[in-house]
Amino acid sequence: MTDHVAGKSIVITGAGGGFGSLVARKAAARGAKVTLGDINLDAAEAVAAEIRAAGGKAQAVQVDVTRLDQVKALVGAALDAFGGIDVMINNAGIMPLAFFSDHGAAYDAWERCIDINIKGVLNGMIAAHDPMMAAGRGQVVNVSSIYGNFPVVGAAVYGASKSAVNLLSESFRVETRGKIKVTIVKPTGVPATGLSGTVINPAASVGILGQNVALFGEMVAGMQDGTFPAERLDPANIDYASLAPEHIADAVLYAIDQPWGVSIGDITVRGAGDHFIL
Repeated sequence: MTDHVAGKSIVITGAGGGFGSLVARKAAARGAKVTLGDINLDAAEAVAAEIRAAGGKAQAVQVDVTRLDQVKALVGAALDAFGGIDVMINNAGIMPLAFFSDHGAAYDAWERCIDINIKGVLNGMIAAHDPMMAAGRGQVVNVSSIYGNFPVVGAAVYGASKSAVNLLSESFRVETRGKIKVTIVKPTGVPATGLSGTVINPAASVGILGQNVALFGEMVAGMQDGTFPAERLDPANIDYASLAPEHIADAVLYAIDQPWGVSIGDITVRGAGDHFIL
């Protein structure tokens, strides 16, 4: 079978840890040339060094995705080092879940969420647009969320930011038809990525859990004290309860691993037994 990942130049934002670093490692292991962008240069360089030590091709670049000039410089680094950009993965994001009544504690984080989750994705698409159009082909992968599907309590700003990602992505696809293909990836809850660390009020997760909030709390407590049934953390089990981030990374690689004329437009990745109702 033809491998459509090998040899591609892939730029990833938020690649210094979590899901972004996983995508970088997996893509590089299949022969992609990866440019890791992160606001934490040391973290991104550590991942890049690990990839190079394993024989892969990787570079790290410090980037604040809210700054268009810096995102353009990130793409420019890929052009300089690897001769082009085939795939732009806009992954950087935060998740400041909170109720409107939490505005005193949450407002600064909400502003940052708008800047990173919306402007950061927009900047990534803008930065990739011209070189991809000049090359005649490219792919943009935007990481959204099931929170962008429908408004719920506790996630007004975060959900709005991910809904914006969906609309930006589809508009970009229509405008660049036949030159740039666009993939929207919508993970469910994946605690291991570290995104949960940006939540302002943990109680605000009730919007995505609904009637399952008590069961989810029991699962988290069981995972922390080691009493949660091991079989429910096995992806071979139909009642797989807590999705590991590598499954999302695999979905991104699947979307990239297609002939240029085939576009995987929208992927939702969830554990078959998870507790999320969206």
